Amino acid sequence: MSVRDPVPAMSAALKGAQIYFGPFLVTSQVKYPPIPHRKIISLTVHKVFHLTPLSFALVNLKPILPGHVLVSSRRRVPRVADLTAAETSDLFLTVQRVGRMVERVYGASSLNIAVQDGPEAGQSVAHVHAHIIPRKRADLDHRGGIDAVYHLLDGEEGDLRRAFGEGKEGERRPRAKFPAVDNEGRSPRSMEEMEAEAEMLAREMERMEREIVG
Repeated sequence: MSVRDPVPAMSAALKGAQIYFGPFLVTSQVKYPPIPHRKIISLTVHKVFHLTPLSFALVNLKPILPGHVLVSSRRRVPRVADLTAAETSDLFLTVQRVGRMVERVYGASSLNIAVQDGPEAGQSVAHVHAHIIPRKRADLDHRGGIDAVYHLLDGEEGDLRRAFGEGKEGERRPRAKFPAVDNEGRSPRSMEEMEAEAEMLAREMERMEREIVG
């Protein structure tokens, strides 16, 4: 077992958990016993692929590049300064572990790790989270080069609140004005695609943790 990497709770703990990213439920809704004369509707989305006591990792509805995922605190607070010391440590240790995994799985050689800490920094969902984006050589040359990722994160392309479907068009907070680097636009993925990726990444996280223990 590595001295540097304490082993977190295994991803199997996801079963039955209800996790929110800001106002959005991002795990399957827990089913309760039927209530007479009331139809129970259970959500089928399951975007979370890794869970610790204080943090979680989830797939992205509109990834900027393949493997673009998010790591967030389980407690819903908007700013890094709002986290406890334990939450801060757990969040960034989770970022480190998830980053190591997605870099390997997606055949990347580098990572962008970004925290938009507050609305003026481009945060669109008021819940602390880090973006992890696997990078390869020349992967964004067709959109302006290496640094295009920052324009995509800070512009409409990185608006998670919009991507997750919260609010009406008129209620959305205006985003920072950057050049339209991604003129192609990215369509939201289907729930089936997101769940398939989440299941695959959950298996990869569990495999990596078994290797650490071994």
